[in-house]
Amino acid sequence: MGSVTDLERLARAQLSELADPGDPALGALLARCEPAELIRAVSAAGAPQASLPGGCAEVPGLDRAFGRWRRRLPGIATPGRLDGWQRSGLRLVCPGEPEWPTQLDDLGEARPVLLWLRGDCDLRFACLRSVSVVGSRAATGYGLEVALELAAELSERGYTVVSGGAYGIDTRAHQGALVSGGCTVAVLASGLGYCYPQGQHGLFEQIAGSGVLVSECPPDRPPTRPGFLIRNRLIAALSRGTVVVQAALRSGALNTARHARELCRPVMAVPGPVTTEQSAGCHELIMSYGAACVTAARDVIEHVSPPGTGGEGPRFGPSRRRDSLDPVMTAVLEAVPASGGRGAAEIAIRAGIEHDAAVSCLGRLAGEGFVQRGKHGWRAVRQPEQDQQ
Repeated sequence: MGSVTDLERLARAQLSELADPGDPALGALLARCEPAELIRAVSAAGAPQASLPGGCAEVPGLDRAFGRWRRRLPGIATPGRLDGWQRSGLRLVCPGEPEWPTQLDDLGEARPVLLWLRGDCDLRFACLRSVSVVGSRAATGYGLEVALELAAELSERGYTVVSGGAYGIDTRAHQGALVSGGCTVAVLASGLGYCYPQGQHGLFEQIAGSGVLVSECPPDRPPTRPGFLIRNRLIAALSRGTVVVQAALRSGALNTARHARELCRPVMAVPGPVTTEQSAGCHELIMSYGAACVTAARDVIEHVSPPGTGGEGPRFGPSRRRDSLDPVMTAVLEAVPASGGRGAAEIAIRAGIEHDAAVSCLGRLAGEGFVQRGKHGWRAVRQPEQDQQ
């Protein structure tokens, strides 16, 4: 398993049981010492400074952290329990192993100790081209439709969709990727043996079949209220950019957007009706935090792609027959009234060209069905595309 030893894997699994996800003291210590050294220090009696390498004593809150961790020592995983979890279909991935997504290292000391995975996709490969699609649980029909279509389009264009497995926007984001036959990643706030929300069991089974379920928690751990917000940093870090489809002003999806911004990843938001409270958070992101306004997958891809590689050029409305006319012909056509009639001499003056040139243009325009001559002069013929405007 890469350069990671079995001893380190066991130590990391045990540390994930002693400390809560995102524990700042644990992250600071792992930047200064090996996981196995830290387990030995927690297991030893006495002050932590006595059994830790130099520099660890400078970590803030060290004594309080060791107090918390030592109270949990009796329940930490044994090698046998670790093997049991892996036999059940879960796999443990540590920093430095082939499947570890290196963009998680951007989290610095907030990087997870390890990841538990379940599913057929290789997580590192899946996240090379990925976008987080997140939003409110209490979404409107508009938000659910946009999330489904956006995720499906992203998946069709080869992007992995990352979300949190919750009801609402998260569910539609995962479903959009699944119906398009693409890969989707669900980052859960509970252990993978617990899989919260439990009402999402069917969806999680589908994700595991073609994507991957991810958690930094021990498999048997239920979620905690703070754990959902802490989990959001992983959603932001695993992807190349984050799209908030629909969110109220106090939505947890805005927390994911904040993590993405801190990581210098693109933050995007989908606008919604100004009368809908569920879109107020998206509007706030656009107005006050510089989030890019996006309405389709092509907008998202443009923002997450390297410069010069993802854009498809500016968008225009449907092409019209008159778009193919040259400037002189267009000027003459603009000078022809839609009703009544106008003589060639007056049309020439209005178009700013010679009389003979105007007569020639009118003849060509008549041949292409743009104008016709009546008893009161030249008048424009209504085009089919005008009925659609």
